[in-house]
Amino acid sequence: MKIYFIASRTAKAQEVKKTLVARYGQTKESKADVLVVLGGDGTMLDALHHSVKHDCQTPIYGMNLGSLGFLLNPYDENSLEDNIEKTISVKIHPLKMEATTHDNKTHEAVAFNEVSLMRETQQAARLKVSINDIVRIPELICDGVMVATPAGSTAYNLSAQGPILPIGANVLALTPISAFRPRRWKGAVIREKSRFTFKVLESKKRPVSVTADSTEIRDIKSVKVWQSKQLERALLFNPTHNLEERILNEQFSN
Repeated sequence: MKIYFIASRTAKAQEVKKTLVARYGQTKESKADVLVVLGGDGTMLDALHHSVKHDCQTPIYGMNLGSLGFLLNPYDENSLEDNIEKTISVKIHPLKMEATTHDNKTHEAVAFNEVSLMRETQQAARLKVSINDIVRIPELICDGVMVATPAGSTAYNLSAQGPILPIGANVLALTPISAFRPRRWKGAVIREKSRFTFKVLESKKRPVSVTADSTEIRDIKSVKVWQSKQLERALLFNPTHNLEERILNEQFSN
């Protein structure tokens, strides 16, 4: 099995990488059968974005060296190749984001977890929310709002009390962050084929930024978000650590 190892910058991860490379070898990324990620969920997201940037379609298998490690498998040095051969492949599709700033420049980014808009100052953001060119909320007064994928629904989205979405449910979560008006609006579950448009009202008086995973654009006027079916990446999971099962279990955890 040809493996390319990717590790976070922590001393622990770098030391583990040395041990695994000495044992299993380090193949060139372009010739690898599998990319093995060593770290936490942040490292996995970095690896996914790296694969998009370099148009790498190689399946990704993560081993957790961080805290939660929701998108990774437990660390197992001795059975790596055997574990990979028995994995279940989960296909995920990222969001694409197009933001326009005050200077009328357009910025694009990809998000595997979520695209989130957030106020930049002490004043609440005022946003007009449209879905498929139909205005659904003329004025959302809030700290922010996000669109989350099923894979990202257990991350920031869950912390903002958004819904957990099963993998393969063909939906996205639209979740407010500390909404003031409409006060009782808790968000929505929207078909994955939908296109979201957010217009920032009073964008200079109440500046707003947008973040696609770790890419932040400040002082925006508007944002468009949609899911890309053209971009697809495969994550590999142990049968006993299946992502679908983990997401299901999260819905019953305290």
